[in-house]
Amino acid sequence: MAFAYDKKDSSKEELIHLYKAILKPRMIEEKMLVQLRQGKISKWFSGIGQEAVSVGAVEAIEQDEYILPMHRNLGVFTSRGIPLNRLFSQFQGKLNGFTKGRDRSFHFGSKEHHIVGMISHLGSQLGVADGIALAEKLKSSKKLCLAFSGDGGASQGDFHEALNVAAVWDLPVIFVIENNGYGLSTPSNQQFRCAQFIDKGIGYGMEAHQVEGNDLLAVYHKVKELAKSVRENPRPILVECLTFRMRGHEEASGTKYVPQELMDEWGAKDPVENYEKQLVKWKVLDQKAIDALRSEIKDEIEEGLKKAYDEPELKADAERELRDVYADFTFEEKKADGPKKEMRLIDAVHNGLDLAMDKHRSLVLMGQDIADYGGVFKATEGLLAKYGENRVRNTPLCEAAILGSALGLSINGYKSMVEMQFADFVSEGFNQIVNNLAKVHYRWGQNADVVVRMPTGAGVAAGPFHSQSNEAWFTHVPGLKVAYPSNPYDAKGLLLTAFEDPNPVMFFEHKALYRSLSAEIPESYYNIPFGKAVSALEGNDLVIITYGMGVHWAKSTVEELKISAEVIDLRTLVPLDWDAILEAVKKCGRVIVLHEDTMFGGLGGEIASGIAEKVFEYLDAPIKRVASMDTAVPFNPTLEKDFLASSDLKEAIEELLAY
Repeated sequence: MAFAYDKKDSSKEELIHLYKAILKPRMIEEKMLVQLRQGKISKWFSGIGQEAVSVGAVEAIEQDEYILPMHRNLGVFTSRGIPLNRLFSQFQGKLNGFTKGRDRSFHFGSKEHHIVGMISHLGSQLGVADGIALAEKLKSSKKLCLAFSGDGGASQGDFHEALNVAAVWDLPVIFVIENNGYGLSTPSNQQFRCAQFIDKGIGYGMEAHQVEGNDLLAVYHKVKELAKSVRENPRPILVECLTFRMRGHEEASGTKYVPQELMDEWGAKDPVENYEKQLVKWKVLDQKAIDALRSEIKDEIEEGLKKAYDEPELKADAERELRDVYADFTFEEKKADGPKKEMRLIDAVHNGLDLAMDKHRSLVLMGQDIADYGGVFKATEGLLAKYGENRVRNTPLCEAAILGSALGLSINGYKSMVEMQFADFVSEGFNQIVNNLAKVHYRWGQNADVVVRMPTGAGVAAGPFHSQSNEAWFTHVPGLKVAYPSNPYDAKGLLLTAFEDPNPVMFFEHKALYRSLSAEIPESYYNIPFGKAVSALEGNDLVIITYGMGVHWAKSTVEELKISAEVIDLRTLVPLDWDAILEAVKKCGRVIVLHEDTMFGGLGGEIASGIAEKVFEYLDAPIKRVASMDTAVPFNPTLEKDFLASSDLKEAIEELLAY
């Protein structure tokens, strides 16, 4: 016997239940390998040899506690009772699968089963677990979250960030590392230098435990013991499970890179065979009972496959595909009433945050220095005292983990706002935004109720890393909405709409406008619909289509030149108000598309292209784009002024009018 099994106080029924739980994924895998050879599924990531980790862990926690599995955790899905026909439909890319054919194998989640779907950027799931666990802590639910990582994925920065945040916030999350010795073909000695993963717990001030990962009972009892403790005393715990993958990273990659003696050593530790032998030794099962259980599972698999095969082949439906990019949201206008107050743009943002916090009691604000300090721009000043430290949270410098936590909060019923200290710093969490927040509803129907506030723009001599206009990074990503107000009134109204909308919103606020611009705006709650541009200036000779700081450049230049020009303030970039754009083009015939972002790849190119495709016959001159220089933003004020699009606007207008 490979292990000295200890059944502790487990009953006969419990031991048999665990046997069925580990046998089912093994038998499904064996069937799927046949299906793969027959060309009935396209890819397979095998967990053969390490089933005891996933089965032991998921069986040890409660059914309504969230779990975040990886490629090799089929036992998580089977133990949570997912109907096999739907599981097989998922593998076959059919409509009845959890992703409607949009994602493969285990890249799916199910709210019903409290499973969160993985993405291929493996470490990013750990930050999501933080958010789910934070929600449990805020609810005082005495629940936990369990997240898996492989030893390879634990090399990613997301692993460090997620564990650091969990430790700082005492989050009830168990991080399970499946240490199978390889990240695809890269052995552990080329991945990390620590002797064992439990040593990492010391660095985070985190409790850590090592378990023989092929011993089903050892995993089950250890996780069960720790889970009970975490529910009573919320904190993160690291659990390292020593195991081995007996097949390739995926079937096409094979295992030639693994020494045969290693395969033989771990083959003798097979978690299914050894546990079965132990149950026979304990006289819990005999061969007749084993055969009966295998027959029962085989029939269940065959029935599930038949149902999946009987489903019609998926037919493409463009309307369905586009509809599922975003969660449903019906805008209900709320008009302002009562007194007005002189507010700068930063005051309007602060007022909007305050009203949103009062309206949405599940809203949590997160960001660096946003609590006691009020944020570097003071947008959240005073909100800590009003709403408390649970809802106004200072964060470590862990942008990726915090953005992942925002998704986790949404999965578990909360709204959240993440303030980027500067829009430039969002690159540290780019993956979470474009691959997790943006795609999660399209993939498996989970919305991301998250607003990311982005202090942006140049003109304040802050240099290349505090001045970028990076809105075009996000307008290209389906699933995100992008707002960019130009004035205090719009800033407040659009921000309140962003918090009503259940979809992820990138909310850009120009730093140079924070305190240089003010207006009389209502103190009461009001909202502004996304996708509705306004005319900031009326005229006939040409139209300038712009947003943000561009609105003010356009108006001042038009006034200086004393010409008749229309200025369209887009207000939101996704969705775009094409009706307003095209009507203005038809009215004026001459068009400038202006933005502070650099020229190449900027949103102006997309707008110009759309105009040319839709209303070319109304144009009296070529469409002209005016944008900033294709360099990084320089620090020196003279260089910065020359860099900005405003330096070229007057000449562009004169050229267009003279055409």
